[in-house]
Amino acid sequence: MMRQNARKIDWDDPSEAVPVFLTVVGIPLSSSIADGLALGFVTYPVVKLLGGRGRDVHWLAHVIAVLLVADFLLVRNRLG
Repeated sequence: MMRQNARKIDWDDPSEAVPVFLTVVGIPLSSSIADGLALGFVTYPVVKLLGGRGRDVHWLAHVIAVLLVADFLLVRNRLG
């Protein structure tokens, strides 16, 4: 089922392919579906911004990306 949906991705567009690839690779490497999806949610707006197409992404995706980065840095990275 996942392979059928992977065919629909525009692999020639790096701003679409990179977040998908990082999500697919991040899930097994982190042993967490949530962390792999979070990686994709963060990288999608970042890659679009770096490619000059930041306005193609809904503003809520940017907010979610910032919140996820804050979660990774502030909540999950507690010392002690």
